[in-house]
Amino acid sequence: MDWNPDADADPATLVYTFGGAAPVASLAPGTVLSTWTRDCFGGRVRSASDVPSQVCDPRYLNPQTGPFYVDGAEPGDTLVVHFRSIEPRHGWGVSTTAPFFGALTATGLTAMLHEPLAERTWFYELDLGERLVRYRALDSAFEADLPLDPMHGTVGVAPPLGEVRSSLTPGSWGGNMDTPEMRAGTTCYLGVNVEGALFSLGDGHARQGEGETCGVAVECAMDTVVVVDLIKGVPTPWPRLEDDAYIMTTGSARPLEDAFRIAHTELVRWVAELAGLSTLDAYQLVSQAALTPVANVVDTNYTVVAKFPKALLRGAVVMGGAHQRLRITR
Repeated sequence: MDWNPDADADPATLVYTFGGAAPVASLAPGTVLSTWTRDCFGGRVRSASDVPSQVCDPRYLNPQTGPFYVDGAEPGDTLVVHFRSIEPRHGWGVSTTAPFFGALTATGLTAMLHEPLAERTWFYELDLGERLVRYRALDSAFEADLPLDPMHGTVGVAPPLGEVRSSLTPGSWGGNMDTPEMRAGTTCYLGVNVEGALFSLGDGHARQGEGETCGVAVECAMDTVVVVDLIKGVPTPWPRLEDDAYIMTTGSARPLEDAFRIAHTELVRWVAELAGLSTLDAYQLVSQAALTPVANVVDTNYTVVAKFPKALLRGAVVMGGAHQRLRITR
């Protein structure tokens, strides 16, 4: 199915939440969805001379494509989203610093008496042929080519309890997790909380360092192809990811150690289930084999990912084999 948002739509008509919005289309399980997403600034930051506070309305940041109603999805099911391709829509991206936002400055939740960092914008050329992201310093002649590694910062479903949550916030429903693991070839598993799941995605990044330290990755519009499927009767309390080498769990909370604890508790339980281990045996194994990339330390909640090598699972079938069934050879 092709679904293309209106490029000229009034920003006020776009969706900036998970929950609280009517679906734009219905998808049958197994549908291949080809669509595109705006960048987090809605395309309004286009050069180093543009700064978000001057060209953006703060009410309209991080627009989402969707939500999509998935036929047959009910609470207690798991939505499967397999990313076949994620490609920058244009040959450029932008990043910024923002006053009182980011991991290395005071924020609204971590109050300090220092002056705000300067608001500045970096413009990145994307060489899609060479698969490079070209960094240029603002205050010197320094330049560097970084590997292109497209991903979606925001992927999620409607939250439980009828809540409506900002697209800037991650939680058990997914949302703005900002993990570089959400790249092409990855399968994301999301617990369904409402009828139809109401799946949305956005916040494309040409690349992002783990932690998203300044709060803004190389933001760009994306052309994305996903396969949307459904696992009936299997709940997923927190978002899970799977690629060819790892199973991954996520936790989103503040403080950061609580996000770590959620991710690792979920990973211990998943490994115990897949390997037929007791909780303590799985705890010991995860403690010695897990990797823990920090996804972001800037959003309203922080996100941590816990990764476990699938090779240690000795061929155990993960989530009914959904990833293996939906993946394509890249």
